[in-house]
Amino acid sequence: MSDPALPEDTLVTASVLQRIKIVMVETSLAANLGAAARAMKTMGLAQLVAVSPREPLDNESAIARASGAQELLLNAVCCDSLDEALQGCSLVIGTSARSRNLPWPMLSPVELPPIVQGVPEPGEIAILFGRERSGLTNEELARCHYHLHIPSNPDYSSLNIAAAVQVVAYELRRQLVGGDLDNEPHPSVPLATAEDLEGYFDHLQRVLVDIGFADPNNLRQLMLKLRRFYMRAQPEPVELNILRGIISQTEKSLIRARSGQDRAPDRSQDSH
Repeated sequence: MSDPALPEDTLVTASVLQRIKIVMVETSLAANLGAAARAMKTMGLAQLVAVSPREPLDNESAIARASGAQELLLNAVCCDSLDEALQGCSLVIGTSARSRNLPWPMLSPVELPPIVQGVPEPGEIAILFGRERSGLTNEELARCHYHLHIPSNPDYSSLNIAAAVQVVAYELRRQLVGGDLDNEPHPSVPLATAEDLEGYFDHLQRVLVDIGFADPNNLRQLMLKLRRFYMRAQPEPVELNILRGIISQTEKSLIRARSGQDRAPDRSQDSH
């Protein structure tokens, strides 16, 4: 229910917070999920998603660290896969250290809220946090439109995962609810969802191999570069359908061409 004490433009930006999922991937300690739930609740975020957590979310340490945010913790969605966690998401942000091996559009926490605000309703936003020791894999980061890096002391850059959630959640609330962003209307056209993009990438990869453009044994770098390009473009559903239509037609043309070759008479023995 809306808070009548807040001005209308603040309510609009505050509603964006309700569409943000904090997705924690293979968290080792449930206590960190509890602390993350507390960090989220203090900043008005309500959707916690745990992908294959290593400990049950209702254990004693998790409840203790939630410290009043138990409801958010116990209502968290538990998923077996990242695909399941990202269903319905139009924007995916992955927290990451800076990497030369996987160059990707990189944001700081301060740069995140304007990007989030621009996602048209009803699209949801997922912010991914990886494993305590190793973070997100390159394959998981390749699912993201942007990577998010929290600047820290280069001599000691280890940041507790729940503390990272707190930093990001604070900056989202400061700008979205605190009035530091403009409230001009944003485009209402929805963006393609994560699952639709994955379907497109699978289809594209198949066709690129089939037409001989890509080596099936050496696809990784090519697909990473194509992912980066398409993720940066953030296509709308209609645009993605056009792209799917192009590669579908390419498949049909290839089938017709091959079928015609099969039916063509063999004239190699004809006399001249």
